[in-house]
Amino acid sequence: MNKKTKWLLAIAALLLLALLAFVAAGPWLAINGIRNVVASGNYGELWRFVDFDRLRENVRPQIQERIARGILERAGTGHTGTALTGVTELISKPAIDAMVSPVGVATLLRGNALARQVTGDKDPDGKARAADPLKDAKTGYVSASLFTATVHNDDGKPVVFEFSRTGLSWKLTGIDLPED
Repeated sequence: MNKKTKWLLAIAALLLLALLAFVAAGPWLAINGIRNVVASGNYGELWRFVDFDRLRENVRPQIQERIARGILERAGTGHTGTALTGVTELISKPAIDAMVSPVGVATLLRGNALARQVTGDKDPDGKARAADPLKDAKTGYVSASLFTATVHNDDGKPVVFEFSRTGLSWKLTGIDLPED
């Protein structure tokens, strides 16, 4: 093997290693991108880091199940499943659409900063600091195309943010809400 071939193989190996490192760092880049967009208030840019269609499909059954459970607790189990499904879908659609929108995701990620703005609580510098819910998250790969970041809500229950890889990019595609 001549010297030129060795250099070409070394460069190709370095490029491949750099590409793999970029893909492996993708979830943290997505988390940081979401953090920066929320902090800047430019919620229209969240589409770069959140797959809203997949997120909506992930959250929909969780919300519908909670609504159905609430209806059954109040009305009893004598109602038919078809009627319950229709009512649940009717009630849940606007809630899901509001929650899985750029503003809804930003509000979820801003955490107690929104409450602090409403109540007027400020830091010593006069600003209501945005919470960083993913700051102390327990992160890890589930598979080569699924990454999770788990945080605990105020009640100590886990909330799991799921990031999926499509090609070379990673986006938030699911949120596993804690059980009541």
